[in-house]
Amino acid sequence: MRTTAPSGRVASKRVLVIGGGSVGPGWGNGKAAAVLYAREGADVVVVDRSADAAQATVELIHEEGSRATAHIGDMTDPQAAQDAVAATVSSLGGLDILHFNIGISTRGGIVDTALEDWRKVFAVNLDAAFHVTQAALPVLEQDGGGAIVYITTLAAHLNGPYAYVGYETSKAALSRLSRSVAAEYAARGVRSNTVVPGMIDTPHVHAHVATSGDGAAVAQARAAQVPMKRQGTGWDIAEAALFLASDAAGFITGVDLRVDGGMSILMGNAAI
Repeated sequence: MRTTAPSGRVASKRVLVIGGGSVGPGWGNGKAAAVLYAREGADVVVVDRSADAAQATVELIHEEGSRATAHIGDMTDPQAAQDAVAATVSSLGGLDILHFNIGISTRGGIVDTALEDWRKVFAVNLDAAFHVTQAALPVLEQDGGGAIVYITTLAAHLNGPYAYVGYETSKAALSRLSRSVAAEYAARGVRSNTVVPGMIDTPHVHAHVATSGDGAAVAQARAAQVPMKRQGTGWDIAEAALFLASDAAGFITGVDLRVDGGMSILMGNAAI
């Protein structure tokens, strides 16, 4: 749980969080980010494919006395992405920050990855980001500028001991998309950056990575590979995203901010 006191770093900002729900109990990256933006003074629209997941995050924000609304949609559908941005404008009166936090993975190398899996991963990890960004940029520019934060992964930059080529490649492309947006829109007042998580202890990891049944053993093994000897949390990622989205990072665009406990030092000799 985050322990630092709120300081209003995004006070009065209007934030759209894509992937603000959670696949299970605990604090995922998107859920923590949505709550943190609200704690820091923003009004938040929480988007998720799951109505229950989005509403659960919204209720947490409401319990803390902040404002948020839920919106349900699958961002792999271009019209759904347009609808999410339109709902944000309708609810909040505009848009200042876009936070993109969805992603899936399937294990497999070049030869053994099925085309169907490749396309599914790219649809969620990259196409969805393109759809939402394309919908949001005109609004951000019209409202005087703003910030986009994409959540990628260290696997986009460094290889681990097993292959999941679709995940790695799509997330690397997401980082490049961010830099393309940063270059094109720098003079228009829109900044674009990525947060690059390493080993993070989230509900997604428990649901899709720690599948052996012994979650504690998996967590211990993952933590042992990190120079800091612990996994990060959703709050570590949320704090980095908050910084990049805030005016404190007003002269920063086109960067990939690694939040990995020093994993980059190991040159990829660990599972991400």
